Amino acid sequence: MDFDQILAKCGDFNRYQLLILTLFGVVNVIVSMHYFTQTVISFVPDHWCYHEKLENKTYDEIAAIYAKFPNPSCTKLADINGMNATASTEKCERWIYKYDFGYHSMNTELNWVCESSYKARIGQSLFFIGSVVGTLLYGLLSDKIGRLPALILSNLSGFIGDFSTIFTTSVTTFTLCRFISGLAADTNFYLMYIIVLEYLRPSMRTFGLNIAVGVFYTLGLVFTPWLAVLAGHWQYYLASTSIPILSIVFYYFIIQESAQWLVTRNDIDGAIKRLKRVARFNGRKVSLTEFEEFRKYCEKQHQKQGGDDQKHSNLIDMFRTPRMRKHTLILFFKSMVITLCYDVVSRNVEGMGISPFIMFSLSALVVLPSSLMLVLLQDRIGRKGMASGSLLVGGFFTVAAGIAIAYQKQNHNAILLACLTIAARFGVAISYESGSQYATELIPTCVRGQGVAAVHVAGFAASFLAPYILWLGTFFKAAPSMILGVLFFAGSLVCLMLPETLNKTLPKTLEEGEVFGKGESMFDFPCLSKNKSAEDSDSEMEPYSKRKESLTAGLEHGNGTVHPLRQDLMDDNSNSCT
Repeated sequence: MDFDQILAKCGDFNRYQLLILTLFGVVNVIVSMHYFTQTVISFVPDHWCYHEKLENKTYDEIAAIYAKFPNPSCTKLADINGMNATASTEKCERWIYKYDFGYHSMNTELNWVCESSYKARIGQSLFFIGSVVGTLLYGLLSDKIGRLPALILSNLSGFIGDFSTIFTTSVTTFTLCRFISGLAADTNFYLMYIIVLEYLRPSMRTFGLNIAVGVFYTLGLVFTPWLAVLAGHWQYYLASTSIPILSIVFYYFIIQESAQWLVTRNDIDGAIKRLKRVARFNGRKVSLTEFEEFRKYCEKQHQKQGGDDQKHSNLIDMFRTPRMRKHTLILFFKSMVITLCYDVVSRNVEGMGISPFIMFSLSALVVLPSSLMLVLLQDRIGRKGMASGSLLVGGFFTVAAGIAIAYQKQNHNAILLACLTIAARFGVAISYESGSQYATELIPTCVRGQGVAAVHVAGFAASFLAPYILWLGTFFKAAPSMILGVLFFAGSLVCLMLPETLNKTLPKTLEEGEVFGKGESMFDFPCLSKNKSAEDSDSEMEPYSKRKESLTAGLEHGNGTVHPLRQDLMDDNSNSCT
């Protein structure tokens, strides 16, 4: 009895799965606030250099006085006579801020504007560097000490980084705190994602995971800017978003460690212990005989791979064979494209003629529709079709937005800009969510933590290019969107070279990963198949079970010897991690 068969008996979509999906939803709310904290605390409202003669004037009057200067936010005035003013050659050291909804951001309090605006960007850069380091670190830890401990440690890094940012007043301490906060970025999400996926029935993964992301992540994003408005000050906002992160510590007493991971570490007793707890919580009765059958199956597979002397796989092993190497590099490239585009589009909420708080919430609303679309379509057209199609749609939206913005020149239509930005984010959101599930399913179980971590690292590394791509807009406004559009189209094309995972037995070993999807063409989509294959199963391992049953049929006749060819074929289907 293999893992998926015993999990089905314990319950693979029951009370326990609903519990961890709910807790995954809580993680989504926390992660959404943590990831965009840097954006919210750095909002810069309209501002002008201070002059004593401006104290009794309205914001509209101040804006009118400064309107004739090319850089009104950073131009110091020498004298003001009515509505006329002359500029000074001195640098501005004090500003008048038109606080949006009364919110005092870090940039306004520390005067990190004009010549000092780079200081906040340094913190953002260190946040991404921290995310690269943290993703590698906690990804490796998740395959060494377990998914759950790594998840808790990752979130503790996020808490320490965000909470300590409250007390920073210099660039040095600020960047250090943002680096520590960045260590948690993404691992605080995808480690919980893996735990839920490995306890969930394959046919319910798309529905359960994407609904949880769509509903809870959207709630977190929409509520985030208004929590800042309610707090009124960036330090109070950081306190209100960082303290809830500590609740993840209690997950250790609620959630079970991944039983699949324990099996790959040959901790069969630990896996059975967790599965018994799941069965008890779900109200299922599983006999000791069935657990013993599962134990014997795992021990047999373990011995076939060399027993205790077997070598555990690592990330480097994903590059040793041609097909695994190709799939891994494609996943890297896809993650780079999606993360780069997602980051640029999601953070671009200022300078559009609309309050960044309103713009942030409006653009966040597309996350739920994108998740619903995934639920409706991904299990029909398949993972490959959804990944490729969503990247293609995202490319069209992004290019269209760039062309429209370019033709507006200086006369920006705020409503049009908002609609185009929201449309672009809709395409990016679909790509981002579909990509997460696709990568997690495609990477073999034994290196899933490290593999998914490496894929996310590649994405965060590409995010460093975002400021430079945006900078090209100073020469040609459509350039950033055109570049992102080309990347989207390239990502859409290479996704067609990946194998389909819908209703397929997911690879658990590198050997299974190497042969997974072999023989598929670029345009093999489940929705276009006339007949369901034997692998269209609700159980992840049923295809392997069927193959083994056919291979073992008649093997116990006579002296019980196994034909060498049949034995070789059986060994190819091993579930141990090598």
